[in-house]
Amino acid sequence: MLLDLIYLVVFVALLPWIAWRRWSGGRPVAAPWTRFTGSIPPLPPKGLRRRIWLHGVSVGEIQLLSSLAREIDAQAGAAGIAVEFVVSSSTTTGLDLAAKRFGKAVVFPCPLDFTWAVRRVHGAVDADLLVLGELELWPHLLAGAWRRRLPVVVANGRLSQRSFRGYRRAAPLARRMLSRVTLVSARSAADAERFRALGAPHVVAAGSMKFDGVRGDREHEDVRRLARLAGFRDDDVVFLAGSTQAPEEALAIDAYRAAAADHPRLRLVIVPRHVERKPEIVALLDGSGLAWQARSTLDTEGAAPDTRVLLVDTTGELGAWWGTATIAFVGGSLDGRRGGQNMLEPAAYGAAVCFGPHTRNFVDEVAVLLAADAARVIADGPGLATFVRACLDDPRAGRALGARAAATVAAHRGATAVTAERILATLSAAADGAEGCPGPLEPG
Repeated sequence: MLLDLIYLVVFVALLPWIAWRRWSGGRPVAAPWTRFTGSIPPLPPKGLRRRIWLHGVSVGEIQLLSSLAREIDAQAGAAGIAVEFVVSSSTTTGLDLAAKRFGKAVVFPCPLDFTWAVRRVHGAVDADLLVLGELELWPHLLAGAWRRRLPVVVANGRLSQRSFRGYRRAAPLARRMLSRVTLVSARSAADAERFRALGAPHVVAAGSMKFDGVRGDREHEDVRRLARLAGFRDDDVVFLAGSTQAPEEALAIDAYRAAAADHPRLRLVIVPRHVERKPEIVALLDGSGLAWQARSTLDTEGAAPDTRVLLVDTTGELGAWWGTATIAFVGGSLDGRRGGQNMLEPAAYGAAVCFGPHTRNFVDEVAVLLAADAARVIADGPGLATFVRACLDDPRAGRALGARAAATVAAHRGATAVTAERILATLSAAADGAEGCPGPLEPG
């Protein structure tokens, strides 16, 4: 009750911000009323299949969970187990991607952690197992699962040193929440140790699923289709700045302009992290004097022959756009506030990859790439321009860097299969009432 009151005070205080997000033309908060009340749209009848509830906060987690779902389905089919999936997310972009990957009928907004909302959603979903992508621990959500004897698995569990220190400041609450998690499948040995130190009873270090959740086939039809749409030629050198946030677009434009005169086949593709920033980026491009085109116009107008710069103002395509890149800059990594975005996506395609020094969201993945000499860390805009110029002036070195990146990603695949196997074992153990699955809620 006290926690509900605290949540309610925070929720009311945030209402003006929620309204501003809704009406300002920016990215709105996902389904605030539905999440507050827990009144999700009806889901398909459960039937005889074992229902697995997958939850991912946003796009990155949903991408991982969709790969995990395919692997679970394949392993379950081989074992004669019938499973089905329902999927929740906490953001509009996560919900949109989940609807594309799983079908709109089985996707719903995750409830806010109010007792009534969680109780209502647990009842409506009626899952046999709950999978949380990376780390999404909420007291009432976990308590509700415990009361229903619902096993909970944290997949690709990520607990940075910074998050670990935060949880340690609320150690009793963290220990109580983690005691209700049936299994943590951690992305690294370091993450596993931090989960154990906080009191998680069952932890395994399965490896990072992010290595499995990325494509690497430049001949995939999605990649080839986008390359044709953009009018890319075989001798074009595509410099792609992806998942960018201010001021990274401006830095990418500067790097392109510094090299384009000497390298006329150079193309620039900008894919911002948040598409609602399009007006801001359009102003940058217009002010640069460069001829540019928006991705949204390609389907109807085709690629303009004299245009060398493309702004991708659509969502859900970055994974395929990376497959067109020769040189890649991964954004959200230069200012220290965002923690970086997924650099394994361009690495898997064999692009020459660089990113800034602030990549706390991908500490282990970065360590693997750097240990293999398969990526470069740049400090600022001039560093980005130097990297681009180096790849252009010595294309053999750029190709070698990309080849090492692709080989490194390929060598570290396999965590998704291990995680799926453990999830199915947990599901079977719960059906058999085995020890280690949730029991009745303990007093207190």
